[in-house]
This record gives sequence, C-alpha cells and structure tokens, in this order.
Amino acid sequence: MNRLSLAERAQILGLLVEGNSLRAVTRITGKSINTVSKLLVDVGTACSDFQYRTLRNLPCKRIQCDEIWSFCYAKEKNVPRDLKGTYGLGDVWTWTAICADTKLIASYMVGKRDAKYAHFFTKDLASRLANRVQITTDGHKVYINAVEAAFAKDVDYAMLVKLYGNGPNGAEGRYSPGECCGTIKGAVCGNPDMAEV
Repeated sequence: MNRLSLAERAQILGLLVEGNSLRAVTRITGKSINTVSKLLVDVGTACSDFQYRTLRNLPCKRIQCDEIWSFCYAKEKNVPRDLKGTYGLGDVWTWTAICADTKLIASYMVGKRDAKYAHFFTKDLASRLANRVQITTDGHKVYINAVEAAFAKDVDYAMLVKLYGNGPNGAEGRYSPGECCGTIKGAVCGNPDMAEV
C-alpha cells in the first residue's frame, strides 16, 4: 500500500482549502479520488476531535450566533418525492457561535434549522464557556427556548433583527442584496440594559 508523504498531504489539503473540487485535486496531483476522499475524511475527523477536546473553558464575553444555509444533493424543494425525508439530502444549515472579540468559532454544528438542533447547539456552546456571556442572535424563534434551556439565567441574551429593503435608488438587479434599512433589538433574558447588542 502506498502512503502519501507529508508534502503530498499538504498539497492535497492546500488545493481543497483553496476551493478545488475532489476531481480537480485528483487531476492536479495524479492521486486517486479515493485517496483524496480518505485524506479529507481523516483530517476532518482529527480536526473535529481536536476542536471537541480543546475548545473548553473559553473566556468569551460576547457571542454572536447565526445559521448558514446550503444544500446537499438538491435544494429541499427540488428533492425527488421518493427521496424526501432521506437523511443528508436537501437543505443543510451550519449553526455557528462566533466570539465577537476574537472571531473564534466557539461552537458549530451542521443539521436542520429546527428546535431540536437549536437545543443541541446551545447546549454544546454552554459546555464550552467559562463564564457568563452575552449572546446575540437573529430573530429565529427557536433560540429563545434553546438558550434558556442551555444557560438557565446565567446569560444575557438579546435578538437583533435586521430590516432589509430597496435602497434609495431602488433594486439594482434581481440578485442584488437588499439594503439594511434598520434594526429591531431587544433583550430576551438577563440584563435589559446591555450596552452592546
């Protein structure tokens, strides 16, 4: 069995980090797609284990939580009827908790965008923090119960809802992002006079 040298592993990982597809990496390096896939899975597992063990007792003071949408196989609405409900197909959400001061991702999770995953995510986040924190989320309502269940009253929690609309010149194009026209902010639990949301 052939083993990749450290330089070959670094090259493959570098190409993947730069956004090359698995097939492009196999063409560039001349390595089998199975070899590239196995290396990616092995490194991902090692990174996940390292993050799980190491990111504990974090001294974060302000955490911002959000979700990032993507999809696997097809968007949820385009998944064929016979494959609907199959785990791993359709919409996929990456839940993130970012320390506002250091930009460290204190916790992340991949799953659906529902209350069950919100509870798993906030419970994991709470287990990683060393002290009372201020958490800010968007207006996704599943956070309300999840944050309360994970932190009890040992948190300052606020929602910041951004309002979007057309700018003064109107929509410049169908795919142009909306302009932030304002915000609605409010404390959910903890200190109602939080200085920063």
